[in-house]
Amino acid sequence: MNKKPLLTLREICIFPMLATMMFCSKILMEFLPNIHLLGMFTMIFAVAFGVKGLIPLYLYIFINGLYSGFALWWYPYLYIWTVLWAMTMLIPKSLPTKAKCIIYPIVCCLHGLLFGTLYAPGQALLFGFNFKQTVTWIITGLPWDLVHGVSNLFTGMLVYPLSALLIKLTKNKA
Repeated sequence: MNKKPLLTLREICIFPMLATMMFCSKILMEFLPNIHLLGMFTMIFAVAFGVKGLIPLYLYIFINGLYSGFALWWYPYLYIWTVLWAMTMLIPKSLPTKAKCIIYPIVCCLHGLLFGTLYAPGQALLFGFNFKQTVTWIITGLPWDLVHGVSNLFTGMLVYPLSALLIKLTKNKA
């Protein structure tokens, strides 16, 4: 019986490196509030690896928690980045290249614009916010979500070329 392993040796080596690269990019860009490459990386992992793209994503989240502490801010990360991964997975693979070059940045931008709204349920549960407090928290963060969305629009322009390159570089050579 020739059973295929869940992860190839190549994936076992590449996924931690990708998670580390994602984490290092975050640390290097921390001086720019809400401007980072995390959305771009999340989408690239979804495009290049599909379901297995969750592995480097959750490795990143774990590394981030190890570095900064598994404090209350960290828990919403367990679902926020998965939302972007899932949105990316819903984009048909058969789209023409020109469409992907437009749709990927828009999806990345939308995730940045909605980041505070996506984060809000976690805040509400962790801090006992009622609906009015949750809405106030979202509205207060809108300027930062706007910065996040605009920066994600630009970094999202790299999703197609970098995912195509990653697919080419990680293609199994039998």
